[in-house]
Amino acid sequence: MTGLVTGFFAAVGFLTRIPAPAFATDDARGDLARAAPWLPVVGALVGAYVALALTLGAFAGPWVAALAGVLTWVIITGALHLDGLADVADGLGAAHGDRDRFLEVARDPHLGSFGAVALVLQIAAKLVLLAVLAERAGPHVVHLAPIVMLIAAWARWLPLALGRTVPPLAGGMASRLAEGITTPVVVVEAVALGALSAWLAPVLLVAIPLAAAFALYWRWRLGGITGDCHGASIEIMETLLLLALLLR
Repeated sequence: MTGLVTGFFAAVGFLTRIPAPAFATDDARGDLARAAPWLPVVGALVGAYVALALTLGAFAGPWVAALAGVLTWVIITGALHLDGLADVADGLGAAHGDRDRFLEVARDPHLGSFGAVALVLQIAAKLVLLAVLAERAGPHVVHLAPIVMLIAAWARWLPLALGRTVPPLAGGMASRLAEGITTPVVVVEAVALGALSAWLAPVLLVAIPLAAAFALYWRWRLGGITGDCHGASIEIMETLLLLALLLR
């Protein structure tokens, strides 16, 4: 029971800026591994905050709703996944197929032009998609709340799927996280999310083939995955699921 509680709060502390109890432990590697099964749960929590902001912002109009949602998405996560997206964009843009060069550039704390463009496009994409969804929902925008929660949960299930199908590229967050990922956990959480999606928004079941596509891409492009790749994948998955919801 202690391990479960520690894992949950480790996941909250890792993925969000929500205040969480700090446990005195010298096993940082183990804490991240124990956090792994809780990632989709914490993702749903992130989605709940975003959905609340979207609903409240809708009283002032769809674009205000979208802006409130995106700002909450960034603030609640501390821009963690956006940082990974920027690092990956810089790394892929400069690597030209060289894996070592990718790692070198991705670890550089400075923001390059590829990363800056990726950040602008990603934030713009979420803003536009949320605005159109809020506009279409009209006075029923509150009905989007459980669907936004599912989108955020699916996006954070993705690292679990990738952790079982793509080897870590180097020592770091990806390798520590992989230690806590088991196939039964990945399958059970996929079934749970799939059942909820089939009930609320069947189009979100596209997350499963998308996860396979991400795995194939990272294997082909780099031969492995890093923590930044996980962050980039989460961001892109959220955007693709929003787009799928809009196009259904």
